[in-house]
Amino acid sequence: MNEVIKLQHLTKDYGEGHGIFDLNLSINKGEVFGYVGTNGSGKTTTIRHLMGFLKPTSGSCSIMGYDCWKDSPTVKQYVAYVPGEIAFPDLRTGTEFLKAQAELLGLKSMERANYLCQKLQLDTSANLKRMSKGMKQKTAIVASFMADKDILLLDEPTTGLDPLMRETFLELINEEKERGKTIFMSSHMFNELEDTCDRVALIHNGRIIDIANIADIDNLPTKTYKIEFFEKDDYNKFRRLKYNVLRVKPEYNQVVVKIDNEQINKFLSSLSKYKLKYIAEIKYSLEEHFKEALKKDKEVKNVQ
Repeated sequence: MNEVIKLQHLTKDYGEGHGIFDLNLSINKGEVFGYVGTNGSGKTTTIRHLMGFLKPTSGSCSIMGYDCWKDSPTVKQYVAYVPGEIAFPDLRTGTEFLKAQAELLGLKSMERANYLCQKLQLDTSANLKRMSKGMKQKTAIVASFMADKDILLLDEPTTGLDPLMRETFLELINEEKERGKTIFMSSHMFNELEDTCDRVALIHNGRIIDIANIADIDNLPTKTYKIEFFEKDDYNKFRRLKYNVLRVKPEYNQVVVKIDNEQINKFLSSLSKYKLKYIAEIKYSLEEHFKEALKKDKEVKNVQ
Protein backbone atom coordinates (compact mmCIF):
# COMPACT_ATOMS: atom_id res chain seq x y z
CA MET A 1 0.00 0.00 0.00
CA ASN A 2 1.21 3.50 -0.85
CA GLU A 3 -0.55 5.34 1.98
CA VAL A 4 1.01 4.22 5.27
CA ILE A 5 -0.04 6.91 7.79
CA LYS A 6 -3.53 8.41 7.81
CA LEU A 7 -5.26 10.87 10.15
CA GLN A 8 -8.99 11.33 9.67
CA HIS A 9 -10.66 14.13 11.64
CA LEU A 10 -8.38 13.22 14.58
CA THR A 11 -9.45 15.13 17.67
CA LYS A 12 -8.32 15.06 21.30
CA ASP A 13 -10.19 17.73 23.23
CA TYR A 14 -8.77 18.45 26.70
CA GLY A 15 -11.12 21.40 27.14
CA GLU A 16 -10.55 25.16 27.16
CA GLY A 17 -9.10 25.06 23.64
CA HIS A 18 -6.33 22.60 24.53
CA GLY A 19 -5.68 19.52 22.39
CA ILE A 20 -5.75 18.72 18.68
CA PHE A 21 -8.75 19.30 16.47
CA ASP A 22 -9.97 17.75 13.20
CA LEU A 23 -6.53 16.75 11.90
CA ASN A 24 -6.47 15.25 8.41
CA LEU A 25 -3.23 13.91 6.91
CA SER A 26 -2.16 11.25 4.47
CA ILE A 27 1.51 10.22 4.31
CA ASN A 28 2.82 7.93 1.61
CA LYS A 29 5.39 5.14 1.72
CA GLY A 30 8.95 6.50 1.50
CA GLU A 31 7.91 10.05 2.31
CA VAL A 32 9.69 12.21 4.88
CA PHE A 33 6.97 14.32 6.45
CA GLY A 34 7.72 17.20 8.78
CA TYR A 35 5.48 18.54 11.52
CA VAL A 36 6.32 22.01 12.78
CA GLY A 37 4.85 24.22 15.47
CA THR A 38 5.62 26.01 18.70
CA ASN A 39 5.70 24.25 22.06
CA GLY A 40 2.17 23.28 23.06
CA SER A 41 0.83 23.40 19.51
CA GLY A 42 -0.11 19.71 19.46
CA LYS A 43 2.89 17.96 17.90
CA THR A 44 3.52 15.49 20.72
CA THR A 45 -0.19 14.79 21.22
CA THR A 46 -0.46 13.85 17.55
CA ILE A 47 2.52 11.50 17.69
CA ARG A 48 1.28 9.86 20.91
CA HIS A 49 -1.96 9.05 19.11
CA LEU A 50 0.01 7.47 16.27
CA MET A 51 1.87 5.36 18.83
CA GLY A 52 -1.43 4.22 20.36
CA PHE A 53 -0.72 5.86 23.72
CA LEU A 54 -3.83 8.07 23.58
CA LYS A 55 -7.44 7.36 22.63
CA PRO A 56 -8.97 10.03 20.38
CA THR A 57 -12.00 11.99 21.50
CA SER A 58 -13.22 11.56 17.95
CA GLY A 59 -11.81 10.69 14.54
CA SER A 60 -9.03 8.17 14.01
CA CYS A 61 -5.47 7.56 12.90
CA SER A 62 -4.01 4.49 11.28
CA ILE A 63 -0.65 3.05 10.24
CA MET A 64 -0.42 0.41 7.49
CA GLY A 65 -4.22 0.26 7.60
CA TYR A 66 -4.32 -0.64 11.31
CA ASP A 67 -6.10 1.60 13.79
CA CYS A 68 -3.43 3.08 16.07
CA TRP A 69 -5.57 2.76 19.21
CA LYS A 70 -7.44 -0.50 18.59
CA ASP A 71 -4.54 -2.31 16.91
CA SER A 72 -1.67 -0.74 18.83
CA PRO A 73 0.42 -3.96 19.26
CA THR A 74 0.28 -4.62 15.50
CA VAL A 75 1.13 -1.01 14.65
CA LYS A 76 4.24 -1.16 16.85
CA GLN A 77 5.61 -4.00 14.72
CA TYR A 78 6.07 -1.49 11.90
CA VAL A 79 7.18 1.54 13.90
CA ALA A 80 10.32 2.82 15.61
CA TYR A 81 9.91 5.80 17.94
CA VAL A 82 12.02 8.57 19.45
CA PRO A 83 9.97 10.16 22.24
CA GLY A 84 10.02 13.84 23.11
CA GLU A 85 10.69 13.01 26.77
CA ILE A 86 13.28 10.29 27.27
CA ALA A 87 13.15 7.94 30.27
CA PHE A 88 15.48 4.94 30.41
CA PRO A 89 14.96 1.70 32.36
CA ASP A 90 17.01 0.95 35.45
CA LEU A 91 20.13 -0.26 33.66
CA ARG A 92 23.71 0.78 34.40
CA THR A 93 25.16 1.81 31.04
CA GLY A 94 24.14 2.74 27.52
CA THR A 95 25.70 -0.52 26.33
CA GLU A 96 23.46 -2.58 28.62
CA PHE A 97 20.40 -0.64 27.47
CA LEU A 98 21.12 -1.09 23.76
CA LYS A 99 21.85 -4.81 24.22
CA ALA A 100 18.55 -5.18 26.08
CA GLN A 101 16.78 -3.37 23.24
CA ALA A 102 18.44 -5.63 20.68
CA GLU A 103 17.27 -8.70 22.61
CA LEU A 104 13.74 -7.30 22.83
CA LEU A 105 13.72 -6.65 19.09
CA GLY A 106 15.16 -10.06 18.30
CA LEU A 107 18.24 -8.60 16.61
CA LYS A 108 21.02 -11.10 15.98
CA SER A 109 23.71 -8.52 15.33
CA MET A 110 24.78 -5.20 16.85
CA GLU A 111 26.36 -4.11 13.56
CA ARG A 112 23.69 -1.52 12.85
CA ALA A 113 23.83 -0.16 16.41
CA ASN A 114 27.62 0.08 16.28
CA TYR A 115 27.43 2.02 13.00
CA LEU A 116 24.95 4.47 14.51
CA CYS A 117 27.04 4.93 17.67
CA GLN A 118 30.11 5.65 15.57
CA LYS A 119 28.18 8.06 13.36
CA LEU A 120 26.80 9.96 16.37
CA GLN A 121 30.06 9.72 18.33
CA LEU A 122 28.24 8.08 21.24
CA ASP A 123 30.18 6.47 24.11
CA THR A 124 27.74 3.79 25.27
CA SER A 125 29.89 2.86 28.27
CA ALA A 126 28.64 5.99 30.08
CA ASN A 127 26.25 5.67 33.02
CA LEU A 128 22.68 5.99 31.75
CA LYS A 129 21.45 8.12 34.64
CA ARG A 130 24.41 10.52 34.44
CA MET A 131 24.30 11.10 30.70
CA SER A 132 23.92 14.65 29.44
CA LYS A 133 20.74 15.57 27.56
CA GLY A 134 22.63 15.27 24.28
CA MET A 135 23.98 11.80 25.10
CA LYS A 136 20.53 10.60 26.17
CA GLN A 137 19.12 11.88 22.90
CA LYS A 138 21.80 10.08 20.89
CA THR A 139 21.14 6.85 22.80
CA ALA A 140 17.41 7.11 22.09
CA ILE A 141 18.12 7.73 18.39
CA VAL A 142 20.40 4.67 18.19
CA ALA A 143 17.80 2.51 19.97
CA SER A 144 15.15 3.63 17.50
CA PHE A 145 17.14 3.46 14.25
CA MET A 146 18.83 0.12 15.06
CA ALA A 147 15.40 -1.53 14.98
CA ASP A 148 15.35 -0.96 11.20
CA LYS A 149 11.57 -0.55 11.09
CA ASP A 150 9.73 0.63 8.00
CA ILE A 151 8.30 3.71 9.74
CA LEU A 152 10.04 6.21 12.03
CA LEU A 153 8.05 8.48 14.37
CA LEU A 154 10.39 11.13 15.72
CA ASP A 155 9.26 13.69 18.31
CA GLU A 156 11.70 16.64 18.34
CA PRO A 157 14.63 14.21 17.75
CA THR A 158 17.38 16.87 17.62
CA THR A 159 16.60 18.32 21.06
CA GLY A 160 19.83 18.56 23.05
CA LEU A 161 22.11 17.88 20.08
CA ASP A 162 24.84 20.41 19.31
CA PRO A 163 24.87 21.97 15.81
CA LEU A 164 27.43 19.50 14.42
CA MET A 165 25.53 16.48 15.75
CA ARG A 166 22.30 17.95 14.41
CA GLU A 167 23.86 17.97 10.95
CA THR A 168 24.99 14.37 11.41
CA PHE A 169 21.47 13.39 12.45
CA LEU A 170 20.01 15.02 9.35
CA GLU A 171 22.48 12.96 7.29
CA LEU A 172 21.03 9.85 8.97
CA ILE A 173 17.51 10.96 8.06
CA ASN A 174 18.54 11.31 4.42
CA GLU A 175 20.21 7.87 4.56
CA GLU A 176 16.98 6.34 5.89
CA LYS A 177 15.03 8.12 3.17
CA GLU A 178 17.34 6.56 0.55
CA ARG A 179 16.55 3.18 2.11
CA GLY A 180 12.84 3.77 1.49
CA LYS A 181 11.78 4.45 5.08
CA THR A 182 8.69 6.51 5.86
CA ILE A 183 9.50 9.21 8.41
CA PHE A 184 7.21 11.48 10.43
CA MET A 185 9.33 14.03 12.28
CA SER A 186 8.22 16.91 14.48
CA SER A 187 10.35 19.97 15.14
CA HIS A 188 10.20 23.67 15.93
CA MET A 189 13.18 24.33 13.63
CA PHE A 190 12.22 25.14 10.05
CA ASN A 191 15.68 24.67 8.52
CA GLU A 192 16.12 21.04 9.54
CA LEU A 193 12.73 20.13 8.09
CA GLU A 194 13.43 22.11 4.92
CA ASP A 195 16.69 20.15 4.44
CA THR A 196 15.13 16.69 4.82
CA CYS A 197 11.38 16.64 4.21
CA ASP A 198 9.19 16.17 1.16
CA ARG A 199 6.26 17.93 2.80
CA VAL A 200 5.77 19.81 6.07
CA ALA A 201 2.57 20.54 7.99
CA LEU A 202 2.21 23.58 10.26
CA ILE A 203 0.16 22.97 13.40
CA HIS A 204 -0.97 25.98 15.44
CA ASN A 205 -3.21 25.86 18.52
CA GLY A 206 -4.03 22.23 17.79
CA ARG A 207 -5.09 22.77 14.18
CA ILE A 208 -3.24 22.17 10.92
CA ILE A 209 -2.99 25.57 9.22
CA ASP A 210 -1.11 24.59 6.08
CA ILE A 211 0.81 21.77 4.37
CA ALA A 212 3.78 22.86 2.26
CA ASN A 213 5.46 20.94 -0.52
CA ILE A 214 9.20 21.62 -0.25
CA ALA A 215 9.73 21.14 -3.99
CA ASP A 216 7.23 23.92 -4.66
CA ILE A 217 9.04 26.26 -2.27
CA ASP A 218 12.40 25.46 -3.89
CA ASN A 219 11.05 25.98 -7.41
CA LEU A 220 8.94 29.11 -7.25
CA PRO A 221 8.12 30.85 -10.56
CA THR A 222 9.76 34.03 -9.25
CA LYS A 223 12.97 35.04 -7.48
CA THR A 224 13.62 37.98 -5.19
CA TYR A 225 16.79 40.07 -5.33
CA LYS A 226 18.22 42.80 -3.13
CA ILE A 227 20.39 45.32 -4.97
CA GLU A 228 22.45 48.25 -3.76
CA PHE A 229 23.92 50.82 -6.14
CA PHE A 230 27.05 52.92 -5.62
CA GLU A 231 25.50 55.98 -7.27
CA LYS A 232 22.14 57.63 -6.60
CA ASP A 233 21.81 58.34 -10.31
CA ASP A 234 22.06 54.61 -11.13
CA TYR A 235 19.51 53.84 -8.42
CA ASN A 236 17.06 56.34 -9.91
CA LYS A 237 17.59 55.07 -13.46
CA PHE A 238 16.94 51.47 -12.37
CA ARG A 239 13.75 52.51 -10.58
CA ARG A 240 12.40 53.85 -13.86
CA LEU A 241 12.64 50.39 -15.48
CA LYS A 242 9.32 49.41 -13.90
CA TYR A 243 10.38 46.13 -12.32
CA ASN A 244 8.17 44.66 -9.59
CA VAL A 245 9.60 46.54 -6.60
CA LEU A 246 8.80 45.10 -3.17
CA ARG A 247 10.57 47.71 -1.05
CA VAL A 248 13.20 50.43 -1.27
CA LYS A 249 15.71 52.23 0.95
CA PRO A 250 16.57 55.39 -0.99
CA GLU A 251 19.01 56.55 1.66
CA TYR A 252 21.17 53.47 0.91
CA ASN A 253 20.37 53.26 -2.84
CA GLN A 254 18.78 49.88 -2.12
CA VAL A 255 15.91 48.16 -3.88
CA VAL A 256 14.29 44.72 -3.52
CA VAL A 257 12.62 43.35 -6.65
CA LYS A 258 10.66 40.21 -7.56
CA ILE A 259 11.54 38.81 -10.99
CA ASP A 260 9.72 36.13 -13.02
CA ASN A 261 12.10 33.29 -13.86
CA GLU A 262 11.75 33.86 -17.60
CA GLN A 263 12.84 37.49 -17.11
CA ILE A 264 15.99 36.77 -15.11
CA ASN A 265 18.43 36.90 -18.04
CA LYS A 266 16.98 40.21 -19.21
CA PHE A 267 17.07 41.52 -15.64
CA LEU A 268 20.73 40.57 -15.10
CA SER A 269 21.65 42.03 -18.47
CA SER A 270 20.06 45.36 -17.54
CA LEU A 271 22.09 45.46 -14.31
CA SER A 272 25.34 45.32 -16.26
CA LYS A 273 24.82 48.99 -17.12
CA TYR A 274 25.17 50.07 -13.49
CA LYS A 275 27.85 50.11 -10.80
CA LEU A 276 26.55 47.74 -8.15
CA LYS A 277 27.71 47.64 -4.58
CA TYR A 278 26.16 44.18 -4.31
CA ILE A 279 23.32 41.97 -5.49
CA ALA A 280 21.96 39.04 -3.50
CA GLU A 281 19.08 36.63 -4.00
CA ILE A 282 16.70 36.52 -1.05
CA LYS A 283 15.71 32.88 -0.75
CA TYR A 284 12.05 32.15 -0.04
CA SER A 285 12.03 29.84 2.95
CA LEU A 286 9.65 27.42 4.62
CA GLU A 287 9.54 29.77 7.60
CA GLU A 288 8.48 32.67 5.38
CA HIS A 289 5.84 30.50 3.73
CA PHE A 290 4.32 29.54 7.08
CA LYS A 291 4.44 33.10 8.39
CA GLU A 292 2.28 34.06 5.42
CA ALA A 293 -0.04 31.10 6.08
CA LEU A 294 -0.48 32.14 9.73
CA LYS A 295 -1.17 35.71 8.68
CA LYS A 296 -3.85 34.58 6.22
CA ASP A 297 -5.40 32.28 8.84
CA LYS A 298 -5.56 35.15 11.33
CA GLU A 299 -7.14 37.44 8.76
CA VAL A 300 -9.81 34.84 7.94
CA LYS A 301 -10.66 34.37 11.64
CA ASN A 302 -10.87 38.15 12.16
CA VAL A 303 -13.37 38.40 9.28
CA GLN A 304 -15.44 35.59 10.76
